[in-house]
Amino acid sequence: MNGGLFITFEGIDGAGKSSHIDTLADAFRARGRAVVLTREPGGTPLAEKLRALALNDPMDALTEALLMFAARRDHLQQVIEPALARGDVVLCDRFTDATFAYQGGGRGFDLDVLAGLERWVQSVPGLPAGSIRQPHLTLWFDLAPAIAAQRLAGARVPDKFESQPAEFFARVADGYARRMAAEPGRFARIEADRPREAVGGEVLAAVRSRGWLD
Repeated sequence: MNGGLFITFEGIDGAGKSSHIDTLADAFRARGRAVVLTREPGGTPLAEKLRALALNDPMDALTEALLMFAARRDHLQQVIEPALARGDVVLCDRFTDATFAYQGGGRGFDLDVLAGLERWVQSVPGLPAGSIRQPHLTLWFDLAPAIAAQRLAGARVPDKFESQPAEFFARVADGYARRMAAEPGRFARIEADRPREAVGGEVLAAVRSRGWLD
């Protein structure tokens, strides 16, 4: 595949997803592909400002969701869509599935409202009628919240999401599971409670199974 490729890494904090992004980027670069590494919320100067607000300031679930999608729109316009148009590989630490998992699952916010925002914000030029921008592949690093909490203990000062109780993260995990059930062809579930080498091998295998690292 020589066209643009959009791969997202999803999972709760502590699942270990971020540590595998660089490895996958190196695998693509070794095959001559240009790679863009980015994250959500964030990825542009404006989106990073919105990230700081969403992760630290108290607000209701609707305000939180609107900030996430505002940051996403700028990210799509300024980074993701131009990179895909150039034929680059975009590796993104979280995307819309995180909003459905955290705001929808964790916060219990209306999934229909989130779906409406998703259709609105992710409608971009050049896609078939009725389509929205979605990742070609989403790698979901599935890990029990208790294990993730152990990994994060003492690592850094937690933001307002990281400091939530285990019950919140159980709902987040359920939110991810629902997204995967709705679009199983887009997802690859990664069993994150294993040694780093085993997890990394599963990541590479998921990408190779689609013919992108042959």
